Amino acid sequence: MENAELLPDQTAQLAETFGLLADPTRLSIVVVCREREIAAGDIADELGLSASLVSHHLRLLRAARMLRAERRGKQIFYSMADACVRDVLQIMIDHLFVHEQSGSDEPHEGEK
Repeated sequence: MENAELLPDQTAQLAETFGLLADPTRLSIVVVCREREIAAGDIADELGLSASLVSHHLRLLRAARMLRAERRGKQIFYSMADACVRDVLQIMIDHLFVHEQSGSDEPHEGEK
């Protein structure tokens, strides 16, 4: 399915996913949640953001089914709901570090 054409609604859905991750705050939240469950208050503390701002972004990420929430007592813990998004994010993080370590703006093999 490497060369599969996307239907217009699939293109829109993909653009929406990337659009959500294009916001630095939302991307930071997803990165924090990618390998562990974490309470909403701990996300805010770790990122140095207000609880209300984090809550707003968490609502959007949950609505997009990128994150899942589980209530335990008075706290809500968040984690990645979509392994594919986690994998793509990890690939892009690895890609970023490879570029930084090589110090090159040259494309890697297979890139143009």
